[in-house]
Amino acid sequence: MTSTRAPETDSATTRRRIGRTIRAYVALTKPRVLELLLVTTVPVMILAQQGMPDLWLVLATVIGGSLSAGSAASFNMYLDRDIDAHMARTDNRPIVTGEVSPRAALVFSWVLAVASTVWLAVTTNWLAAALSAFAIFFYVVVYTMILKRRTEQNIVWGGIAGCFPVLIGWSAVTGSLTWAPWILFLVVFLWTPPHYWPLSMKYKDDYEDVDVPMLGATRDSTQVGLQVILYAWATLAASLLLIPVAPMGLVYTVSALVFGGWFVVESHILYNRSVRGEQIKPMRVFHASITYLTLLFVAIAIDPLLPF
Repeated sequence: MTSTRAPETDSATTRRRIGRTIRAYVALTKPRVLELLLVTTVPVMILAQQGMPDLWLVLATVIGGSLSAGSAASFNMYLDRDIDAHMARTDNRPIVTGEVSPRAALVFSWVLAVASTVWLAVTTNWLAAALSAFAIFFYVVVYTMILKRRTEQNIVWGGIAGCFPVLIGWSAVTGSLTWAPWILFLVVFLWTPPHYWPLSMKYKDDYEDVDVPMLGATRDSTQVGLQVILYAWATLAASLLLIPVAPMGLVYTVSALVFGGWFVVESHILYNRSVRGEQIKPMRVFHASITYLTLLFVAIAIDPLLPF
């Protein structure tokens, strides 16, 4: 009697192997970072259109932006594979675990970079494509290769790459850039340090072990907390600049004040706990920053759709 179990087992094993490989390549793109892309790109497109843009244009921009952000993330993992292996937060990344070889990751990164640029040029316009390509260059070369291992201000200037989705979204709709997207660029730029520095406080030992000078690892918690406060206040102030420029209505105005105020309060709590020598909870500010930016950009999306 001939058994059919072996071929079925081989087929199941092959499917599982393919599934693991696909998940590994997806992991190279840092999918959670792509959430920021969606949060900042689509609302800005609605604001630029002063209503709902063509849905195909929105989809095309999101696809192109996702490929671009995925490329930058993949390049980052390729370049940082030496330190990722020694950090608890990153030691399960695909290149470190051997699920993807460094060479394959590098090829994958380049494919995504070229594909994103060509895709945006064909489906949106050359300005959006050029901004996307420059964002990849800035994150990979300026931040990862030059700044990250040399200065504690790395995330301040390196965070510029994360500001480009607002410019890409706006330019995809209008084919140009005005003051409004640059103000939102400034908001994301100022938001990035108080978003990331609490994370670096939590993983201070990791960054010290690999000699990466993140502010949370090079300064004490009181100094970092003070910097978080200053940037949180600056983020709130920058968000209010959009009101007369766009111009924005009641929904955005109230949201910017309320949510921005909450973000500032959370940053003060972090600082005050540090000053009093109490146990600090940096991840509370980290998660609050994500919620703040999400709610602010939801308000940006809703505001143009309402008559007040």
